[in-house]
Amino acid sequence: MIKTIARTTATGAPSWNAKLSQQPATTGPDRRRRLRRTAEHYGPVLAVYGTLKFIGFASFMWLLHSSGDYRTKHPRFGGGAHPWDVLASWDGWWYRQIAEHGYNPQLVPIPGATGPITLEGNSAAFFPLYPALMRLVSELTGLGSYGAGMLVSVVASLAAALGIYAVTERLGGRRAGLAAAGLWAVWPGSGAEWAVYSDSLYVALAVWACHAVLSRRWLTAGLLTCVAGLNRPTAGALIAAVAVAALLELWRHRDDILRPVAAMAVAPLGLLAYIGWVGHEMGDYGGYFKLQSDAWAHEWDYGRHTFKVLTSVPVGHSDYLSAWPFADLIGVGVVLLALALLLLLIRLRPPAVLMVYTVLTLVLILGSQQIFANVSRYLLPLFPLFLPLALALRRLSLPLQLTLLGMAALASGSYAGYGLFELGVP
Repeated sequence: MIKTIARTTATGAPSWNAKLSQQPATTGPDRRRRLRRTAEHYGPVLAVYGTLKFIGFASFMWLLHSSGDYRTKHPRFGGGAHPWDVLASWDGWWYRQIAEHGYNPQLVPIPGATGPITLEGNSAAFFPLYPALMRLVSELTGLGSYGAGMLVSVVASLAAALGIYAVTERLGGRRAGLAAAGLWAVWPGSGAEWAVYSDSLYVALAVWACHAVLSRRWLTAGLLTCVAGLNRPTAGALIAAVAVAALLELWRHRDDILRPVAAMAVAPLGLLAYIGWVGHEMGDYGGYFKLQSDAWAHEWDYGRHTFKVLTSVPVGHSDYLSAWPFADLIGVGVVLLALALLLLLIRLRPPAVLMVYTVLTLVLILGSQQIFANVSRYLLPLFPLFLPLALALRRLSLPLQLTLLGMAALASGSYAGYGLFELGVP
């Protein structure tokens, strides 16, 4: 069990239950001293993540520059005048359009279309929080939508790294927390962390919502989950995780029901509000799901498409929807890795909020038809899967740990960056 592991760690970290009972001190050193201590505690986390991420990012940019393939592609579909323009293509193009021009939700049939795509793509398929922050940052700083989007993503990725460290440190000690922050920098799909994409923002909100649950800050958890629901549809998994944790809290501590109940009530509001607004604007309250299905070929199919890919790619077949051989091969490896780590995570018996969040996120992603090349990015929010690896890495000396992560960071420029943006569809 994680509780036992945490008690026996060489760092002397207390168990998560012990930390859960600690209350913030009402008195303490002055603000300057507290800031210095905070910097000393969290500075190494940002240094580890930032260094590893920069290595991977530089490797990605070098691969783009050396191949030059981006020059032959449309700026909307993985191309541009410079290597870094690729970071605002594909979904990034849509986010920039929303930030600059807003939404116009509608269902527009494609005349004479047959097959899975019968509607024109529409920006309403993309949730509003990230482009709204892009617009706000752009107006405050004078940056264009590209610069504002990159700034939001980089800052959010740092916040996510701190949250991943905080959750893992609570369960396995400081060394494990640092390792988990490093894994966030090199994980498959991490190429989207520093791009005009909403992934880093969602992970930051999700991990701090889970941390709030572990700390029994129920209103904070509910509000963060509500905001996460304005960022990605897979926030449904986070909503369910917070609800299960709140119900367990009510069962264990029946003397305090208001805050857990409030968290359950607030958590789904963001997701429901956006889907409801899109449906109202389209004149069809199922409009969001029709748009996803008929304009993007994204729909719940009980895992049939995922199974088709998993059984086709290993034997060299590509007779499935939107085949991208190299990116799909990476995706198959990522799915198998995630399933293996899930078994190890279950063996550790983590808190319910992490377990429910992880399982339901996997189910939502693998149970849906989608462009499989995206799966590395879609599985990026599964930060609880870092825990088994982080607990293993903490046993290594710090130089060896950083060497291994550094090698992974260098390679991530290919498998998490170039393979995703240039050899697939991110």
